[in-house]
Amino acid sequence: MEFYKQQAKQLCKELSRRQHEASRMSVETGPYFFHYIIEGGVCYLTLCERSYPKKLAYQYLEELQREFEKVNRSQIETVARPYAFIKFDTFIQKTRKLYQDTRTQRNLSKLNDDLYEVTQIMTRNIQEVLGVGDRLDQVSQMSSRLATESKVYSDKAKDLNRQALIRKWAPVGIVIGVVLLLLWFRRSFWS
Repeated sequence: MEFYKQQAKQLCKELSRRQHEASRMSVETGPYFFHYIIEGGVCYLTLCERSYPKKLAYQYLEELQREFEKVNRSQIETVARPYAFIKFDTFIQKTRKLYQDTRTQRNLSKLNDDLYEVTQIMTRNIQEVLGVGDRLDQVSQMSSRLATESKVYSDKAKDLNRQALIRKWAPVGIVIGVVLLLLWFRRSFWS
């Protein structure tokens, strides 16, 4: 266990150097995971077996965070010596016992609540997907209508272009036709 204590110290030092590190993360180390939350300049860190549910580990850390901030918030910035919050250790130990066995009724009910929440989210997502499907059908119908209307518009535009071309060049064509007809008459009958 001494090896993991050293790793925890190294991890805390590394996290204190990196200001923009994720505020929640799980770090794998052999058969264990370090789970941590950084909030308000304080790092809450726990070491759990690989099989321990991450959700419970983070709930444990969140509970420690809430209590620590409630009791020690005003003193956080003024700490001058290591282990200044040693009195908080009793709360940590009591809370740790509550979370130690994942099969206790308290922890099972927390996991079941989370599972219920996930199924509600999934149900909501399915309903949203079905709503999206309806909207996609509406969009598909609208695009079909637009395609039909654009075909009609294209045909009308071609017809209008043809009419404009006729209006523009018909007088010139008629004048040229009359001139040619007059020239032909003149040549045929006057010569």
